[in-house]
Amino acid sequence: MPEPRFARIAAAIGDPTRARMLSVLLAGASLPAGEIARAVDIAPPTASAHLARLVDEGLVILMARGRHRYFRLADAEVAQALEALCLVAERTGSAPIWSREGYKPLKYARTCYRHLAGELGVQLLESMVRRGHLAGAADGYEITRPGRVWIDSLALEQPLPERSSARYAYPCLDWSERRDHLAGPLATALLDHFIAKRWLAPVDASRALKVTPLGASVLLPMLERGG
Repeated sequence: MPEPRFARIAAAIGDPTRARMLSVLLAGASLPAGEIARAVDIAPPTASAHLARLVDEGLVILMARGRHRYFRLADAEVAQALEALCLVAERTGSAPIWSREGYKPLKYARTCYRHLAGELGVQLLESMVRRGHLAGAADGYEITRPGRVWIDSLALEQPLPERSSARYAYPCLDWSERRDHLAGPLATALLDHFIAKRWLAPVDASRALKVTPLGASVLLPMLERGG
């Protein structure tokens, strides 16, 4: 029987250094090799060798911008596969890790391939559904008329992307909360807005997000009442 294709992918992901690199890129950003190397505390030549392996296996893509080179996850399917592995890993009774100082910020709020995850991400989706801003659809969720009114009231810096054949808004099972958070282009637009308004701010060298004082006074009450 031929070796399953996923064996090569599993081997590429399974290396501890490459796993940390993929975790950094899971935030959805495009980063230079040097920044990735610093984030996982390895030498740049070592980082380049690992990134080359990830590119070869189709997990990461390389983008050239003039003399600069940036790396990011290949697509949302790779991100979803990594999140699924996180879910499997958390089935082994590691719940106590979420009480540790290093994990608490990730559990509360983090980026998951450019959308909001963690406790705050779950709260966002549940708030929008509870208030009728989202309605179930065959491929996820549809924005309702009240939802459009709420989104318009936010005055997004960038126009809301038009719905395409791809899933526009859909549930993504959160690996720390075991409940769904919102994923898709709509979720990306909302997270971009929350960060642009300085309601949320990235934590250095981490996927974690922190609520700013402004966010505590504007964003949190908004989620609690549903908009």
